[in-house]
Amino acid sequence: TVRPFFMSETAITEAQWRFVANLPQEQRELNPNPASNGDDYPVVNVNWQDAIEFCARLSRYTGRNYRLPSEAEWEYACRSVISYQLSVNSEELTQSEWNEKYSKPFHFGETITSKLANYNSSTVYQEELESEYRGHTTSVGTFKPNAFGLYDMHGNVWEWCLDPWHNNYQGAPSDGRVWDEGKEELYEDILTNLNTLLQDSRTHVLRGGSWFFSSRGCRSAARIDFDNFSVGGFRVVCVPP
Repeated sequence: TVRPFFMSETAITEAQWRFVANLPQEQRELNPNPASNGDDYPVVNVNWQDAIEFCARLSRYTGRNYRLPSEAEWEYACRSVISYQLSVNSEELTQSEWNEKYSKPFHFGETITSKLANYNSSTVYQEELESEYRGHTTSVGTFKPNAFGLYDMHGNVWEWCLDPWHNNYQGAPSDGRVWDEGKEELYEDILTNLNTLLQDSRTHVLRGGSWFFSSRGCRSAARIDFDNFSVGGFRVVCVPP
C-alpha cells in the first residue's frame, strides 16, 4: 500500500536542473552544468546528495514538499498497474494469479526492444533480436509513457531513490515509506532535515536501468547500489498537503 503522491512525468532535465542550481544554496553547492547533452535531456553526473539539495531548493522556492521517491513508490509508479484492488475484490485472484496477470517485467509487457526504451540493446532480452544501440541518452519523452503518464521509467538514466540499500525486502515497511529503521520521519520533510540527510554516506538505491546498461537492468524490479554513483539521474515526488 502506498500513500498518494505526485511524481514528475520525466526525469529532471538539464534545463530544470540548471534553473534550480541557480537558486540560493541551502547546504551544498550544485554545478549548474554537470552535463551538456541538451536542455530536454535528463541531467546526469548527479549523486544522491546533489539530488537531495535539489529537492530542498525546489521545496523552498515553491513552498511545496519535494523529495525523491521511496523505492516502493518508484516501483509502484513504474509498473503503473491500476487494477489491483478491483481485481482482488471482483476476481478473488491468488497472489500467484495476480502476479501472472499484472506483474510483468516491464510496464508494456513481457519483453523490451529499443523501440520501447533506451538501453544497451546490443544485449537482448529473452528471444528478441539485437537492435539499435544508441550509445547515449535520449531526450525525455522520446518513448511512449506508461499508464500513469510517466516517461522513461525503463532505461535512459538510473534514478535515485531515497532508501539506503538493503539486500532484500525482509522487514521492509508495508506502507511504501522509505526503509530506514527509526529514521523514517527524516524523509518526510527534506528541507527541515537537510543537514542530517546530507551527512548520510551510505549507498542508496538506483532504479530503472540506463542507456548503457543491459535490458535486464530495465526491469521494473531491477535495483542497484553503486557507491558514489556519479552518472545517475532522478525524478522528484511532491507530497500533497
